[in-house]
Amino acid sequence: MNDNGIRLFRSVNACYVADVTGGVVCPVRGGFGGSVDTLTTDSRTMSDGALFVAIAGEKFDGHDYISGAVLNGARIILAERMPEDEFNIGIDIVIVESTVRALGALGGAFIRESGAKTVAVTGSVGKTTTKEYIAACLSSRYRVHKTEGNRNNEIGLPLTALSIGEGTEYAVFECGMSALGEIEYLSNIVKPRVGVITNIGTSHMETLGSRENIAKAKLELVSGMGGKDGDGVLIINADEPLLYTVRETLPVGSVVTAALHNRSADYRAVNLRRVGTGTVFDLIYNGRVATNIEIPALGVHNVYDALYAFAVGIICGMSEAEIRGGLRGFRGAAMRQKIYEQNGITIIEDCYNASPESMRAGIDVLVSLAKEKGGRPAALLGDMRELGEYSRLLHDQLGVYAARAGVKILFTYGTLAESIAVSAVGNGIRAENVYVNLDCRDPAKTGDMILGALRPGDVLLVKASRAVAAEAVLEYMKKKTSN
Repeated sequence: MNDNGIRLFRSVNACYVADVTGGVVCPVRGGFGGSVDTLTTDSRTMSDGALFVAIAGEKFDGHDYISGAVLNGARIILAERMPEDEFNIGIDIVIVESTVRALGALGGAFIRESGAKTVAVTGSVGKTTTKEYIAACLSSRYRVHKTEGNRNNEIGLPLTALSIGEGTEYAVFECGMSALGEIEYLSNIVKPRVGVITNIGTSHMETLGSRENIAKAKLELVSGMGGKDGDGVLIINADEPLLYTVRETLPVGSVVTAALHNRSADYRAVNLRRVGTGTVFDLIYNGRVATNIEIPALGVHNVYDALYAFAVGIICGMSEAEIRGGLRGFRGAAMRQKIYEQNGITIIEDCYNASPESMRAGIDVLVSLAKEKGGRPAALLGDMRELGEYSRLLHDQLGVYAARAGVKILFTYGTLAESIAVSAVGNGIRAENVYVNLDCRDPAKTGDMILGALRPGDVLLVKASRAVAAEAVLEYMKKKTSN
């Protein structure tokens, strides 16, 4: 969404909106009666002649801003109740039971009308990176639309759908969730031709309670895929037992498996090797071997994500050469494994989010890169959120993993991350090389710790949950060393 909202690929009027959403049109002062070609959920990002969707959120209720939206140019309002204000201009108000569900209905209608084939990605870890790999692959042959930023929930995904451009051939959607039922809802908006479940981790243990429940939630992706008689194809991680063992029971047209270890997988990556800041691997699929597949990223987790994208490409009719070109052109999302040098220190900036699985993957990349460069591996590890009753245990285990993997210098950031420091010292990292900052509101403290402890040639991984905003530490360091 830009400063003027989403530009729709086709104009809509109030009757169309009511028909799609099951709403009722209530004209005000004679009504508007015309069509609009932009949509927004923010009364401030409004162009003249637009559709404003009033959504009641945790902090703000869009219904309180309808007057401002009309003043800024809205001519069609999608709302759950009539506003009390009087207007001096003709507008059309469409009343629905839920504006969130109505937004989803509009998004689904636009997907169907666009004619785009759809791909949906979910998983505990790696769904954004996998989405980017898939989009990069498909873009080497097709016109592709994809989820931008974090628009992967019940509001963001429909907005992604509504911003589909005319002529789009494939649309790639990321599906996030925090509770059971959410991915089922999103899947029925997208109705994916191809679905991908990257893995089952420990994110959302706080709300779902077990990995089995997390798997159940992720498998809701099949809900919109058409059943066994349809043409939907689901790609799953064959190295994850919670996915692999249920593959034959899933109600989809077919299931394709991808793995690094399971020799029965349809797509299996082998012979992984690092080349500079990239990775090369060979791939066994469809009874043949494809050698020297390149991706511009480090880590086993990135190979998994590229593997899913390769499978999507084959399923979508692409040649191996086209897929290879797409993978080489991959560019990671903001704040995800960005590797650069600053004042002689190599920094792996991976601040977008964190889970126990992605933290361990990041540590593996750190230790490997430090070994190649001959420097000391150092890590700034922050709080991992939404782990519920398992939080202390999982932070403790991460400290053990960091110590045993070979991290030499450790900085922890946040109250939860203190447990990482304690267990790391207990498992071999020297106490004088461990630095603790409990206050995530004070990035300068950690920044000064890092600047005082590291020397040119060292390699630093920075990773934490999004709420921690660990990138603020790096921003402080850049400003201080540039003065």
